[in-house]
Amino acid sequence: MADITEANVGLIFGTDTGNTEEIGEKITTALAAHGVIVEMINVTDTSPEEIEGFDFIIMGIPTWDFGGIQEDWEEFEEQILATKLAGKTVALYGLGDQRGYGFYFLDAVGWLNERVLKAGAQVIGHWPTKGYDFDESLALTQDRTHFVGLGIDEDQQFELTDERVETWVNQIVAEYASANAA
Repeated sequence: MADITEANVGLIFGTDTGNTEEIGEKITTALAAHGVIVEMINVTDTSPEEIEGFDFIIMGIPTWDFGGIQEDWEEFEEQILATKLAGKTVALYGLGDQRGYGFYFLDAVGWLNERVLKAGAQVIGHWPTKGYDFDESLALTQDRTHFVGLGIDEDQQFELTDERVETWVNQIVAEYASANAA
């Protein structure tokens, strides 16, 4: 199924402040412009079986303080690993503060990436690190030129969020088609 408009798309997010949900809504709106219908679900309200029902899964997670995992995602860890994601396409996005916590920027995205890969997912949507000012991150690709998902910094670069979301959504729409070409 190369046409994303025919895919069953779920966006799973965890949030304490509402920011990760808000970015999820922006992603959902941008995907709607491509004719894609997205079901947004808080991670506290889902199950492995529900996630397995999606063709394309977008997951959003914030990084807390010194690389901390958002509590709802942390509690869902065993379920992530139990979810059968083989043959599924996943894209990740995360929020962090690159100046206040520059040694831990987007670490939770790296944590989530490890788990969805272990569950068999194919991850798309790597995002360039250019334009960010951080010291370290567990969310870097092996060549360290990209994050494993979209990086959003509402604390230091909020003015870039809409453009980043729009560009990333265009990217994942194209990558989904390539990854799922018959």
